[in-house]
Amino acid sequence: MSGLPGNIAPADVAASELPDGFSLAGPGGASGGGGGPSPNDQAAQRDAQRQAILEQAMTPEALARLRRVKLVKKERATAVEAMIANQALQGKMDSKITEGRLIEMMENIVAAQEQKKGGEAGKISIQRKKYTFDSDSDGDNDDDLL
Repeated sequence: MSGLPGNIAPADVAASELPDGFSLAGPGGASGGGGGPSPNDQAAQRDAQRQAILEQAMTPEALARLRRVKLVKKERATAVEAMIANQALQGKMDSKITEGRLIEMMENIVAAQEQKKGGEAGKISIQRKKYTFDSDSDGDNDDDLL
């Protein structure tokens, strides 16, 4: 309930004369006293716009998969979202993105990240502790145990 009715100009009303819950901000968020939309409002608006683009550019199955990926790998999903949004805004998309094409895009992003990091991304290396007393290296063949 912010803003004034269309027939009252902000310059005609003092801030102290406004009822609770009302402000001098107009419908566009700007007022004569300065101050635009807050950064939170801008971020929410950008997120809503991005979601609208994704919903138009992707099949429901692909969109559901992207949301599941976002729960686990937020940075990877954000990179895919940015790629899809850029393609949609540039008009490079000829059809909706299917689940299979989404998987291919994510695999390409993973491959690019591995190349960028020198192939070390996603690798698991196991380092075992080395003990000074190791019965296997003594040359004991355990013949005395038979």
